[in-house]
Amino acid sequence: MSVAREPEVPVYDLVGIGFGPSNLALAVAVQEHNDGVPPGEALRAVFLERQSAFGWHRGMLFEDATMQVSFLKDLVTLRNPASDFSFVSYLHQRGRLVDFVNHKTLFPLRVEFHDYLSWAAERMRHLVAYDAEVTDVLPVHDESGEVVCFDVVARDGVRRARNVVIALGLELSLPPEAVLSARVWHNLDLLSRLAELPAAEPRRFVVVGAGQSAAEVVGHLHERYPSAEVCSVFYRYGYSPADDSSFANRIFDPDAVDLYYHAPADVKRMLFDYHRNTNYSVVDIDLIDDLYRRVYREKVLGRERLRMLNASRVAEVVPREDGVTVTVESMPTGDRETLDADVLVYATGYRPVDAVKLLGTAGPLARRTAEGLIEVDRDYRVATGSGVRAGIYLQGGTEHVHGITSTLLSNVAIRSGEIVRAVAATPRTGAVKPLALVRGA
Repeated sequence: MSVAREPEVPVYDLVGIGFGPSNLALAVAVQEHNDGVPPGEALRAVFLERQSAFGWHRGMLFEDATMQVSFLKDLVTLRNPASDFSFVSYLHQRGRLVDFVNHKTLFPLRVEFHDYLSWAAERMRHLVAYDAEVTDVLPVHDESGEVVCFDVVARDGVRRARNVVIALGLELSLPPEAVLSARVWHNLDLLSRLAELPAAEPRRFVVVGAGQSAAEVVGHLHERYPSAEVCSVFYRYGYSPADDSSFANRIFDPDAVDLYYHAPADVKRMLFDYHRNTNYSVVDIDLIDDLYRRVYREKVLGRERLRMLNASRVAEVVPREDGVTVTVESMPTGDRETLDADVLVYATGYRPVDAVKLLGTAGPLARRTAEGLIEVDRDYRVATGSGVRAGIYLQGGTEHVHGITSTLLSNVAIRSGEIVRAVAATPRTGAVKPLALVRGA
């Protein structure tokens, strides 16, 4: 019997899992780092994305929906105002810079910001592999037994990495009893699902949820289908306005991450609870006012097809071949109303993806707190045991240590720069040979 060893495997300094806005910002930060250092100090990086092309909340790109963060909180500006990957550079390239200035707004159309992200993603095409869903992350040990790299296993092959950066964004949040089907949807896929509806004009939609997405869906359906009734069902008595006042918005500042990270646990929870109304289950006041105007106008005209079923819950859902029957219960009175609808839309938000599940085999390397939360350092690196030199970084899912901006666009530029600096400052290990393969003599 003979023992054969495979040749050394090339090692990436960084493999990014997912290619939404967070890892797109990281790719730009890597590119700009490499442009400013000698070739020997450049970071070798690749990003793996399960989709076949870049896309960000395509199902909610309504023509009149605007961003809820300033255009200056783009992929780069807060980190590098001189970058040619900024939203301003995009506008200049598209020939709309003067027009945007004359528009006098900080909040571009969401469809325009998506085009900006796509524009930047196309320029980063050389760093991305699409149709490359990651299925496992395997620790790679050196001869002393330390974990010095990870093998990132994707549908299209394996990449070896000294550092892995996970940015999978959010996943659907649904009530436990909800079952999606041909006529029961989540708002994430709204536009594509609407395109699949039969040509006949829908008669009724039921929308569940009280946040910004729910209100946008209600407004869009009410406007797009002028003959249909739209029923908005939510626990609250009315939509709650988002607090976007100047002082409250400072919770999204880069400096607030430091403050939050080093605060005691009880202070973290206090700050988070105090400022939930900047982002969670709240609606822009302009949209609230617009929907109220529509409701009042319809009362005046005597045809009420926009209905607010407040302080209510969905008690029962019965699918039909051509729609769905929804029973709505008023929580104060217990009265029930049965609605035969063409479509039921759950606009009930999102929750962070469990990064440890994605890590698969490498998942147990992540340390957890007594509450079961992942321990994460200030530079977004996951805390691991002393025998792990390879790095795992998280973009998202770290609200418990970094605060409310963890899953939002507000801090992607600064965070990506911090991760690049951390990776660049870590000494490189040599290329690692796979374990010896025993072959028949």
